[in-house]
Amino acid sequence: VQLVESGGGLVQAGGSLRLTCEADIPIGTFDNMAWYRQGTGEQRELVASITREGRTTYTDSVKGRFTISRNDTKSRMYLQMSSLTPEDTDVYLCHADLTIWLKELEYWGRGTQVTVSS
Repeated sequence: VQLVESGGGLVQAGGSLRLTCEADIPIGTFDNMAWYRQGTGEQRELVASITREGRTTYTDSVKGRFTISRNDTKSRMYLQMSSLTPEDTDVYLCHADLTIWLKELEYWGRGTQVTVSS
């Protein structure tokens, strides 16, 4: 399974970006998908998640600014980010998990850099 992120880049504070995670298998296969972010030397932080049924969660710092969504037809997950601040600067990683025969499997993309300038 491969997850490939795209859409990162450099944006000014207050701007917007949309990240895309594309899977090489139907994303309906996964129980959950999520976006994490990680800065250099920092712990990975869960930003937002979405279940197969479409239920979403967000970390407090992005509520009202970020929206996670999925398009099962295209096997893509998205993260629409608005009102960006320099504190949102990080590498953003796509994550997916599924359980088969009671064994949990998880997959990670390689990440896409988001840089917000002040």
